[in-house]
Amino acid sequence: MVWLIIVLVIGLMLSPMLWLRPNPRQRRVGRLRTAAMEAGIEVKLEEPPLHDAGKMASYRWSYPSEYPGPRFVLVREGAAGQSLKSFGDGWRWRIEPLRALPEALLTRLEGVLQALPPDAMVVESSRGALTLWWGESLDCDAFEAPRQRLTELQDQLAGRPDQPAPRKLGFREMRDETRR
Repeated sequence: MVWLIIVLVIGLMLSPMLWLRPNPRQRRVGRLRTAAMEAGIEVKLEEPPLHDAGKMASYRWSYPSEYPGPRFVLVREGAAGQSLKSFGDGWRWRIEPLRALPEALLTRLEGVLQALPPDAMVVESSRGALTLWWGESLDCDAFEAPRQRLTELQDQLAGRPDQPAPRKLGFREMRDETRR
């Protein structure tokens, strides 16, 4: 009887530690996020530009500040309404770039979208970054190919802002502005 009580007490002490132990999915996602951050990708849990989607993982490739990117949002057809303009197979524009992208870049973008996993819901570009919103279904090795394609796309989109940056004033122009 005493042994039974001792085993029960030890079991009660160890059970919370077992509950706190990460499951295989949490370990896989942790390795994926660590590898992404080591590759220079910013990883956050945020609300995507979708209606009532809740928080999703966003993987963000930042554009250099002197080479901002265009503004656009592409949504997978399953999460988009039929009123949105179609782009490629399975994707729709929620926001199109103001300045048309070159045909070669649109072809590359379409190829990148086709290589994304099925749980990728949104690809968004802003002046500051190219962002992928997805459910993190792949492991590190399987994500390597889409990561590389998105990095190349980010390099090609950099320096193509919808609106030019404001012009910086020189010393004489600033002096003249203050005298007015």
